[in-house]
Amino acid sequence: MFGKVDWLAHRLPVEGERAEAPTAGRVARDDVVRCGPRDRAADVLVQIERSIYPFALVTAGDGLVLGRVRASALQPAPPDAAVGDIMELDPSTTRPHRAAGDVAKRLADRNLRWAIVTTPEGRLLGIASRQDLERLADQAG
Repeated sequence: MFGKVDWLAHRLPVEGERAEAPTAGRVARDDVVRCGPRDRAADVLVQIERSIYPFALVTAGDGLVLGRVRASALQPAPPDAAVGDIMELDPSTTRPHRAAGDVAKRLADRNLRWAIVTTPEGRLLGIASRQDLERLADQAG
């Protein structure tokens, strides 16, 4: 049985006055490069270079976020190195029901451009850019 926060965090349908609230989940995009921990560094680097993001997210088969690997960490790595040996473990994430303005402020305070949006269990939903979060918060505001 879900509580209210779990319901919102799983992006299930809501009704009422706040149903259209500006949240991180509303601007999360599902176009980030995903890879597994055993994928080759060279292969993942090629995918990142074609992406708008300077990183890939390392996920398990069920979408659970295991880590993040930056292009800058892959460039000096041996081409056959496993991404799991290079990735940063447990990157910071946010939930889709979080207020867009709050997430944008947190990113700005840390001089970051992207928020990784996941379910409470840590399954990847997408990436929200600080720019999109700020725009959404301003429109609501």
